[in-house]
This record gives sequence, C-alpha cells and structure tokens, in this order.
Amino acid sequence: MQRKALPLTRRAVLATGTAALAAPLIARRALASSGEVNVFAWGDYFQSGEITEAFTKATGITVNVSTYGSNEEAASKLRAAGGKGFDILFPSVDTRPNYDEGNLLAEIDETKLKVDQIQPALWRSSLELGAAHRGKRYLVPFDWGTEGITWDSSALDIAPGELSYAHLWADGLAGKVAVRQKSVLTSLALYLDAIGEVPSNRGMDVYKTEEDNRRIFDACVAFAAKHKANLGAFWNNATEATGAFTDAGCTIGQTWDTTGIKLHIDVDPKWRYGAPKEGALAWMDTAAIPSGAENVDQAYEFLNFLLSPEIGGMFSNATGYNSAAVGSADHLSEANKEAFAFAYPGDSIEKLWWWPMFTPWFSAVREEYVEKLTNA
Repeated sequence: MQRKALPLTRRAVLATGTAALAAPLIARRALASSGEVNVFAWGDYFQSGEITEAFTKATGITVNVSTYGSNEEAASKLRAAGGKGFDILFPSVDTRPNYDEGNLLAEIDETKLKVDQIQPALWRSSLELGAAHRGKRYLVPFDWGTEGITWDSSALDIAPGELSYAHLWADGLAGKVAVRQKSVLTSLALYLDAIGEVPSNRGMDVYKTEEDNRRIFDACVAFAAKHKANLGAFWNNATEATGAFTDAGCTIGQTWDTTGIKLHIDVDPKWRYGAPKEGALAWMDTAAIPSGAENVDQAYEFLNFLLSPEIGGMFSNATGYNSAAVGSADHLSEANKEAFAFAYPGDSIEKLWWWPMFTPWFSAVREEYVEKLTNA
C-alpha cells in the first residue's frame, strides 16, 4: 500500500450478514490445531473481531492482535525486536526492502501455503512489485486497493468510462478539489504522458534516474501551479480525505477507493468513486512471516483461513479492500458488488498503475517536490 503513510481509519462498517458467511466454512472444518498466533496488522484489518473469532472457533487457535498505522511503524517495531514477537504481519509489497537489513522476514514455505486460493495474476505480479528478494519469495498477496477519483455526481456529470485526471483541473472548480500531494504528482505524470505533453512511460520514468524524475516532477508542479485555484484541501489519511468532502466543500478529488465507496454507501449515494481512464494508482498489501516467529504453523493456518473465499469476502465487506482470495468477490455484499462494478468499468483493472519499489534516492526527491507542490 503506497496508499500508506496510512490512514488509519478506513472502512469499518460491516455489511449486513457477514457473520453468516463464515458459518459454512466453520462447519466444514475440524479443529486443526491449538495454541496461539501473534498477529501484527493494520488497525482496521480485524477491528470488529468477527474474523478472528471465527478462526478461533474453527481451529482452537487464539489470535492476539497488535496494530500499526504505517509501513514505517511496522518495519521499525519489528526491527527493534530483532524480527521476534510476532508470527504474521501485513506489509505493503513495495516496502519489502525495509525488512532486508537484519533479515527480518522468513522465506515463504509454499508447502504450508494454499497457493491455489490466491488469485494467480496477483501471485505473479507481486514478484515484480517486491515480494521476492534474491530469488526467494518473502511476501504473499493479501489484499489490494486503488487511488482514483471521488466526485459528487449531483454536481458533476461524469460517465465512469470517461473519468480522467483532467477532471481535477477543469475550469469552474475553484476550491473544490481534494488531493494528496505525493499521489497527485504521480497522477499528473500519468495524465501529462497520456496527452503527449511530458513523456514518462506512464510515470515509471520517475523511478528511472533522478534526472528523469526531476524533469517529470518539474512539469507536474508547473501544471499544478497554473491550476492551483482548484485546490480546496490536501489530505494525508482517510479521515482527512472524507472531511474534504463532508466538511471542506470539495466536490471532486483524488482519493483511495475506500473513501469514495464509504461516502457512497454510508453518507450519500451522490458520491461516486471510479478509476480514471489513464489508470488508477494501485497498491498491494501482503502477508509475511517474521524470521523470529515462534508459532509458524499457526501463522500459516491463519493465512490460509483468511484467503478462503468466504473469509476473503467477509474481510472485503468489513474493510472495503479487495481480497486476493480466489472467489471472494462472490461473497461481497450487494452494495460492495455494485460499487466495485461502477468503479472499474471496461479495462480499468488491466490499466491499473501499481506502485513500484522505491529506489534509494526516490523518497527524498519526492518529498522535495511535495514541498514545492504545496507551496506553488
């Protein structure tokens, strides 16, 4: 999740009937083992307790959950503990290099993992995004989401298939646009590349060399400066993103999918979320086993449970994130099914822009341009 320097309140409202989804699975399973598993997860992953309770009922394994609010916090705490204290955690795929120093993660044992439960495309693409190091896999795809555009459909008439990052910079939107600075740099790179104004290989050249990065980001900041009157709010987490629409008067913005979908389902159906035709920015969270894990078998038992279709659907309904489990979409609530279909029309999934691993110099340079964009 480059989504993250993260929010830390994300979709927390459970869809009606999710508890029932686990019942058939629980009935089929005998007690698999006993003991405990120490889970280190994003704050909203298991907030309701419904999934962890279902797992304990099915297996007899007690789940102890500790939470973190950012990838940086997760890596820092695990490093401070020398890779010990937890049996499973959920880093974003592009952050794996943060765990290399000190060998904080164990190689994934595929003999203990039900690989066929994981969507094949995510299993394969995760290797290119950071799941492997020196030919060995350390991360397992767990869930994914996007950053696209949320808008007030009662004020702006935009067909999902025609949605574009250009809509953020249109005339007549003074003070009405919400963005996250580090993300809008990337979406502008995608847009300027798509219209042929600033070639960048769909934004990927910002990771190529520092010279390329500065060439592209200079153009992005200059473009944003010309249209700065549109900007009504900057956000850095889910609460701020939601508040930009509910409190700050914004009618359109670049947000995470969960922000727009939650607004549509829980606040007012006028709010819609969609993937721009240039490609929504996509993140992938994964599961990993720390090198100092003591309850390894229980950790794999828990992960296999999470990646079953029923529980994958329950997780998606609870959090708003898309599970990597094969068949999980069949267990989404009707509201979430409709929101997903609306958000990703046509070839939107094929056009997703996945956050890549950072190069050593990238973070510092991007922060420099975030500052320039903020003060433009």
